Amino acid sequence: MRPIGDRLVIATHNPGKLREIAELIQPLGISCVGAEELGLPEPEEIGNTFTDNADLKAREAADLSGLPALADDSGLCVDALHGAPGIFSARWAEDSEGNRDWNRAMEKLWREVEATEPDAAPAAHFVCALAIAWPNDGQAENFEGRVDGTLTWPPRGDKGFGYDPIFVPAGRETTFGEMDPAEKHRISHRADAFRKLVAALQD
Repeated sequence: MRPIGDRLVIATHNPGKLREIAELIQPLGISCVGAEELGLPEPEEIGNTFTDNADLKAREAADLSGLPALADDSGLCVDALHGAPGIFSARWAEDSEGNRDWNRAMEKLWREVEATEPDAAPAAHFVCALAIAWPNDGQAENFEGRVDGTLTWPPRGDKGFGYDPIFVPAGRETTFGEMDPAEKHRISHRADAFRKLVAALQD
């Protein structure tokens, strides 16, 4: 994979995601700047998969900034809901004005799960697709990670973001929302995708 250089645009307007990605990138010695800080727009996610959406966000940020750009598209997939909310995970949290309320999103998700599968710990997994794009020539690389687990109710913990407070990864008793960031970074879907990215950079 071609070198990134010493500066990378993180193509997200989500402060929690920006912070988490910047922490994962830090060991590579690459400085990060968020898309919002550069005044870049938030593109409409019109892809059919996580990888599609990550790719279009990375390409647009690279073209507009003139710098290599990294985008992530991630979400929660619930088996009982046939993979929903999936690529619509963030949109489940949006109101009519586009503001995101993750507590409402978690309540909506749990109501649907209870209506479908009331007597079991619902199986679920997080997916993270990463895309790095370079400006001018359209080159991009894609990586995908996953972590399996179950959902719990009520939400527990305030250290993560999104659906973290209701997701318990397999083999653990605490939710992502209760975990210290360093512990989450070792096992999360984003960490899994980043391991593949780092391996490609080292090759």
